[in-house]
Amino acid sequence: MTPDIWMILAFAGLLIAGVPVAFSLALSGAVGIVLGLSPDMLATLGTNTYNSIAKYPLIAIPLFILTGLIFERAGVALRLVRFAQALIGPRHGGLALVAVLVCMIMGGMSGSGPADAAAVAMVMLPSMTKAGYPKPFSATLIAASASTAILIPPSVALILYSIVVPGVDLRALFAAGLFPGVLAGLALLVPAMLAAKRYGWEGTPVEGADRLTVRGTFREALPALFAPVLILGGLRSGLFTPTEAAVVAVAYGAVVGLFLTRELTLRDVWELLGEAAIISGVVMLIIALAGIFAWAGTMLGTFRHLAEWIIGLTDNGVLLLVLVMLAVLVAGMLLDAISIYLIMMPILIPVMQHFEWNPVWFGILLAMNIAIGQFTPPVAVNLMVTTEVAKIRLEHTLGWALLFVVAMGGALALVAIFPGIALWLPTVLGYNV
Repeated sequence: MTPDIWMILAFAGLLIAGVPVAFSLALSGAVGIVLGLSPDMLATLGTNTYNSIAKYPLIAIPLFILTGLIFERAGVALRLVRFAQALIGPRHGGLALVAVLVCMIMGGMSGSGPADAAAVAMVMLPSMTKAGYPKPFSATLIAASASTAILIPPSVALILYSIVVPGVDLRALFAAGLFPGVLAGLALLVPAMLAAKRYGWEGTPVEGADRLTVRGTFREALPALFAPVLILGGLRSGLFTPTEAAVVAVAYGAVVGLFLTRELTLRDVWELLGEAAIISGVVMLIIALAGIFAWAGTMLGTFRHLAEWIIGLTDNGVLLLVLVMLAVLVAGMLLDAISIYLIMMPILIPVMQHFEWNPVWFGILLAMNIAIGQFTPPVAVNLMVTTEVAKIRLEHTLGWALLFVVAMGGALALVAIFPGIALWLPTVLGYNV
């Protein structure tokens, strides 16, 4: 067998053995270097790991992670829920609609599905349970809705995609993700509302909901609602870059938590800095060690060979796109978004270029696919969070998860068939697509 095949087999074997993704990438890359190049080339490991993370746009990732943590601790989710409840009023499926809307708004602040899921689940699950919603349904709906955070800007996954794929404008990606993210949320609402009506959930008003006024709750939720406007408005106006937008988001979140909601203390800020550093450290470690795998794969021609094999499967671009989407969906059920981008994009970039797929549109399709994987067992990161909050087993949610997979899959198909859903907004805004 050739060295590049040994490298791929080593990576697969390490993953199956339970070795963390970051170290599986590094060790399999080292295997490829030793067998295919020279043991002396192991001296490049330090340079490759450094070069992988020495990229200015990556600064935005830990900052947006910190933003999500700050808004979660500042009581923003509760205020958004109260406002949405007052706006929608008591009706069948009302709380389901509230959960989806709040997840989408929170996604416009954090860019992280698991953080979004945790914040909304802690607020919404008790109310939904009292209203008659089964816990497996509620946990799955919140997990699925939180996955839209990977699409609605600012998105950590789209930031990484813009770095991995050369020449892609991050502002165009952010704009392109907005309508597909909203479409995905609406797609989840259809089965949720139908199920609520069929089973009679929320037949009686939620206790205390009648005392909520739109004006009063809007005033409380206004700082949270202004956060996505500040971030996206600043990007559109050119007031700051995407990386600078992350700094602005952190500062704004701190001001909201410390002085407006007053649910955040300086001690909390210090603790959140440490928590964000730990989460960011894991992300950056994956990116850094993936540099070894990427360099070895490039030098050995592994990615080129795999891309040529994929292109050789069929001349039908539509059929190949479907196959790629299915492969990414399976990967999304097993791996996190960052790992998927780092592992698969070196292979998919030549395929994308061969069939002349628009890179912005293709990036959104990948993000939607990965979003589906975030609530699809066996490794559903969002679902793991919400089931932990609900105190139920993951397997109890399988039926509802499949229902929402079909719903969001329909939204994905619409974006694939009609690229204008993703590309219209960045084109109107004048970004390079």
